[in-house]
Amino acid sequence: MAYSPRLKEEYKSKIIAALTEEFSYKNVMEVPKLKKIVLSKGVGAAVADKKLIDYALEEITTITGQKAIATISKKDVATFKLRKGMPIGVKVTLRGERMYEFLDRFITSALPRVRDFNGIKATGFDGRGNYNLGVVEQIIFPEINIDKVNKISGMDITFVTSAETDKEAKSLLTELGLPFQKN
Repeated sequence: MAYSPRLKEEYKSKIIAALTEEFSYKNVMEVPKLKKIVLSKGVGAAVADKKLIDYALEEITTITGQKAIATISKKDVATFKLRKGMPIGVKVTLRGERMYEFLDRFITSALPRVRDFNGIKATGFDGRGNYNLGVVEQIIFPEINIDKVNKISGMDITFVTSAETDKEAKSLLTELGLPFQKN
């Protein structure tokens, strides 16, 4: 038997049944699922120092286990000394097995390392069933060696689901293990 991530197996065995019971879906295909996770990091200081993009690429690649790409500017902005085509950020899109592996590591080992952690805010939904979350420090990930970090910076994590509403998406993400704050 081939390897399958723990969260993927849990989704198939328990979460589909729990969501079907909660929202009374008639078909299994109606049950929302996690499509992809996108990690992005803006590196505004890269306008002055090109090496910062390389550091950010290396960090995101180490955290996710998948090669990250640099995002480039689409237009000139004179006030920021920014030219069209300059790299100003880093992003990676995770799907399938890597997505579930990352989510499992994020929930079990990275989030507990956040200082004064009381859960994640439930205000990051966009109205279409997607959730955005900002991480303040990249050093919460155990893959990052704090001695090799040249600058502490944050990143944005977007969870894209197939849910129609925010309520369905929140239920899905709660079942997957994301610890939302209690009101």
